[in-house]
Amino acid sequence: MSAIRKARLTRNANLSALLVIVFLPLILYPLLGLVLLSVRTNTGFSFTPYVNFFSNPASLEVIRTTLLIVAASASVATIVGVALAALLFYLPFRGSSTLIRLMELFVAFPSFLVAFTLIFLYGTQGSVNVFLVHAFSLSRPPIDFLFGFGGIVFAQVIYYTPFVVRPTLTALTMIDERVVEAARSLGADPFMVARRVVLPMALPGIVAGSILCFLFIMNEFGILLVLGSAKLITLPLAIYSSATIDLDLQAASAQAVVMLIASLSVFTIYRRATRAATRSHARG
Repeated sequence: MSAIRKARLTRNANLSALLVIVFLPLILYPLLGLVLLSVRTNTGFSFTPYVNFFSNPASLEVIRTTLLIVAASASVATIVGVALAALLFYLPFRGSSTLIRLMELFVAFPSFLVAFTLIFLYGTQGSVNVFLVHAFSLSRPPIDFLFGFGGIVFAQVIYYTPFVVRPTLTALTMIDERVVEAARSLGADPFMVARRVVLPMALPGIVAGSILCFLFIMNEFGILLVLGSAKLITLPLAIYSSATIDLDLQAASAQAVVMLIASLSVFTIYRRATRAATRSHARG
């Protein structure tokens, strides 16, 4: 037996072991159980939970709220992340590399810590409000936006902006500086260089980072649980409520399957955007 064939057999055996030990019991089996739980009834199988979910006006409002919060948070995080990445790349300063490392470390923290930090700072009894009340002899705290749409978007932008900064920095790093210098030598001003040269070349990476940010925000739970209210129920909170408060596991499973399909769809778009960015840099 040749060494190449032996290495191929070893690789296939390792992949098979990984499939049996990890993928089947830890990933496929729970997902299959989730799908079966959403359609299984005492008399057989039924798609009634899905019909009830999509025909319920409250569920449609949950979907609308989810999309609104995700779109607002992802859009602002993308704008802030791209602008911050451009500043760090083109206007570096002493400590900029440390700032980038801190942002990379920041994403390792649980998201609900951001929510609690904002409450300690900007809550009605937070340090900023206490200072403003005492400094200007106010009758009530002047900052009161955390527990609502604005607070949720603010917290998610703070937490998820680094997910846009890193792909954007990578995209900017891979731009051929000779192309930029050629545009400058032809008389293009900095704004035109950024709009006609840098942005088109970095756009695939920016789009990939934006989609990844959208995916993470869509599945966000901790910030919503801390800063959300009864009027801002998103799909993750609806799933949690159905399972733990209403004790309706079938409805929760149906909602979770809908959430899973949506997440996999966005992830598929992200993978295609990543491949497009790779091909773009390869051609460049």
